[in-house]
Amino acid sequence: MAPKRRTSRATPITDTPTTTSVTNAQLQAMIDQGVTAALAARDATRNGDDSHTSGTGALTWWNSHVMTVGHDVAYAMTWTDLKKKMTDKYCPRNEMKKLEAELWNLKVKESDKIERYVGGLPDMTHSSVVASKPKTMQEAIEMATELMDKKISTFAERQAESKRKL
Repeated sequence: MAPKRRTSRATPITDTPTTTSVTNAQLQAMIDQGVTAALAARDATRNGDDSHTSGTGALTWWNSHVMTVGHDVAYAMTWTDLKKKMTDKYCPRNEMKKLEAELWNLKVKESDKIERYVGGLPDMTHSSVVASKPKTMQEAIEMATELMDKKISTFAERQAESKRKL
């Protein structure tokens, strides 16, 4: 038995499809809009996560910038201008100042540790370590350890030599 054909169709099937011509620029603009909208929707559902920490915030910003000023203007921008715009957007001045202060404090703390450590060394070792001007705590420790090892080995050699003489 042959299958039944349905005859109650709302729109008839046509053999020739309808085509609309789109330029490359229009197609790229539609893709950019879709990507920007998708990223914005995704960022909106992130529960307070800042988009610049996720790594895609810059891309979203760039896509919206390209859409605002156009491809030619956006791609003609110099690296210095782009870097400044990105810094202004994602590295606010107060954040930069906080980071600079934190870095300064870390450097000062390291030099204070070195001074305290070197200050507790015996005089002969102290002057040699200070003269070497260590930049890190590790350098100061290595230098002091090396000098102390030499001092101990020299002392042990002298004791052994004095025992032989007796």
